[in-house]
Amino acid sequence: MPTSADTVWLKRMGFTSSNDKSLLPVIRQVGLISGKSPTPLWTKYRGSDHKKVLGRAIRDGYAELYNVYDDAHQRGNGELTHVFSTTSTAGAQSIAKTVATFKALVAEAEFDQNSGTDGDQMAASDKQSETVNVPRVPQTTPAENELGGTSLHLNIQIHISPEASTDQVEAIFASMAKHLYNRTQK
Repeated sequence: MPTSADTVWLKRMGFTSSNDKSLLPVIRQVGLISGKSPTPLWTKYRGSDHKKVLGRAIRDGYAELYNVYDDAHQRGNGELTHVFSTTSTAGAQSIAKTVATFKALVAEAEFDQNSGTDGDQMAASDKQSETVNVPRVPQTTPAENELGGTSLHLNIQIHISPEASTDQVEAIFASMAKHLYNRTQK
């Protein structure tokens, strides 16, 4: 167990590539280190129940994902990509690497299949990982608040042919305004 989990320690452990330093945020995310210091969770992970400890750590470290899918560790790449894409501004390549990292961690862990709690919850002292700030979409816009209603947020992707005329593009957006917002051109 290192006294300080940093790039010097990684190199001593044989991780000499400049890309290997990306391992540090991952072990911080699942709570094995806080800052550069090993947490009590690291000691538990070194025990005979290391796979279960890692399963609980993954569930806690990826809490936002588990809020969407209680069985996130069993979900496919497409579902994981969707969730990570909606909670991050990262590009497709970074999201794909995030999914791959999550899947690699899951492959080394055990999860309690009977409930979403993985048995006993980790003690608060084990949850010393740094908070990950995930951007949030506001629940209502000021205009919606003035109308006093509930809101529904949709993500719509429109693929328009490069050969489409300006009139065709304008017709698409006019149709969206009409059908989504009950607005018509004046």
